[in-house]
Amino acid sequence: MHILIIGAGGREHALAWKIAQSPQAERVFVAPGNGGTLAEPGVENVDLEPTDAEALIRFAREQQIDLCIIGPETPLVAGVSDALVAAGLRCCGPTRQAARLEGSKDFAKAFMRRHGIPTAAYRTFDDREQALAYLDRIGAPVVVKADGLAAGKGVVVAETLAEARAAVEAMLGQGQFGAAGARVVIEDKLLGEEVSFIVLVSGEQVLPLATSQDHKARDEGDRGPNTGGMGAYSPAPIVTPELQQRIMREVIEPTVAGLRAEGLPYLGFLYAGLMIGADGTPRVLEYNCRLGDPETQPILMRLESDLLELCLAASEGRLTEVEARWRDQAALGVVMAAAGYPGAYAKGQPISGLETAGDSDSKAGTGGAGTDMSTDLSTGGSKTKVFHAGTRYDGERTLTDGGRVLCVTALGADVGEAAANAYARAERIRFDGAFYRRDIGHRALKRGTSR
Repeated sequence: MHILIIGAGGREHALAWKIAQSPQAERVFVAPGNGGTLAEPGVENVDLEPTDAEALIRFAREQQIDLCIIGPETPLVAGVSDALVAAGLRCCGPTRQAARLEGSKDFAKAFMRRHGIPTAAYRTFDDREQALAYLDRIGAPVVVKADGLAAGKGVVVAETLAEARAAVEAMLGQGQFGAAGARVVIEDKLLGEEVSFIVLVSGEQVLPLATSQDHKARDEGDRGPNTGGMGAYSPAPIVTPELQQRIMREVIEPTVAGLRAEGLPYLGFLYAGLMIGADGTPRVLEYNCRLGDPETQPILMRLESDLLELCLAASEGRLTEVEARWRDQAALGVVMAAAGYPGAYAKGQPISGLETAGDSDSKAGTGGAGTDMSTDLSTGGSKTKVFHAGTRYDGERTLTDGGRVLCVTALGADVGEAAANAYARAERIRFDGAFYRRDIGHRALKRGTSR
């Protein structure tokens, strides 16, 4: 089969890596891909924009693509899935209307209110003065969110009234996020522990994936500005079998049923970012209409099943006929970011240390893109994998090309061992301005039950 993966980040590298392992996958294309997918065996980069539906359709027809998988949110919200399906192509990704769950925080909150899905109380504003007056009335702490897509940076957890007012001023007064921030959602700050709960959906059918936990804050100790994610691990020990059943019953099933009732049948990955309260109650912080990044990297490191078969089953309405099998090991990913992220950052810094003894040769050869090719994880091979996010290959070297540059991911008997393996690998990688959190997995480690 010929597969087209749309996107350029770490999630798409992980998808391409895993899909290429399927015996059904003859050729795997990534549009546009990055320096890591360029060097991945069985994977080819295609210089196409993820939102250029017409070019993607032409390419898919020329290459007789059997399945398209859309990785990031922007093309989903732009309706690329709709265009591909209308052109007669099979696509694993929700429609533009269904993707409003991620594309509009206000739509998502109103949807949850309509369908009785637990979430924080909120108000939505497009007027700066009204928003500031509301803040003065309720005080802090609160969470201020840009309504539209802001690459994971449009959320401010404000502990003080001054911080909350500054966030509103930046979004509604100064246009920090452009149209995405022309409307803001102000909601109560929820307390507890965050969990990423991702499922694969096909109409009424739902297949839960392994649980995971992301680290959104830039700095250690969960401090600093919000980012797209500085690291993640799987499984999340807080999600017991009993809690998973409750999440399915109180969040996922009402969400899927609500979408169907509103004429928005869902196909693809659905992500519920949850806050688990001290009493065990799950409340929705946000929806994503795709796999999370960086959660995808550790989740797919643990997946034993054929990912392509799972996606095909979803696209064919036979999700109940397949199962997702998981390694008993834990997996943890550490994001290596460029100096300045999530603000302004430089690009074009050479990356060293990607090739190490024991890794399989990349197809780019010695001195090539150096994607750190791990051997078969199921047969005692390398326990680490360096997934590329913001990188490019200039013909001689791999260079930085984004804020989140790499996600160094590793397996281990538990979260502690997976973390040790990931950090040992990250320490051998260098580029100017590189930084990363050194406490990924700290909640699981504090619990003392880290698998």
